Amino acid sequence: MTDADSIVELIPRLRRYARALVGDRHAADDLVQDTLERAWAKLHLYRRGTDLRAWLFTVMHNVHVNQVRSRRETVSLEGEVLELPGRAGHDASLEARDLERMLARLSVEQREVLLLVSLENLSYEAAAGALGIPIGTVMSRLSRAREKLRNLMEGSPGPGRLQVVK
Repeated sequence: MTDADSIVELIPRLRRYARALVGDRHAADDLVQDTLERAWAKLHLYRRGTDLRAWLFTVMHNVHVNQVRSRRETVSLEGEVLELPGRAGHDASLEARDLERMLARLSVEQREVLLLVSLENLSYEAAAGALGIPIGTVMSRLSRAREKLRNLMEGSPGPGRLQVVK
């Protein structure tokens, strides 16, 4: 498999992460496009044999940080629904909406770590590398994000609401 094939295979994961990160479908597509352009231009910097997925998430993170810094505005998930793999029923779409609202209440730093580790199944080491932070910071942010989500979910039980399983 060529580098191009490997990158193309990872586009759905990049789109999912970008969508969860920025919230808006069009902004997420732009972020993925900018990420792919940067990655392709900098492919010579990728070390063969390392995790291409983690490298692409690093590129995306850096592109996103640069865009946020240049806009100096906050990122919001309001009004958008996360794309979940597979077909979802009505209850699943309500749960996705609730989860999206709860994710929006996390800090950007906590949301990034939570999405990379939980949604994209990156190791703590890979997430730390992708975000350019120490592994201890990844663990701390992940712990705080999970705790905040637990508290949010416990405060909003009911039909169509996410329930915390202990």
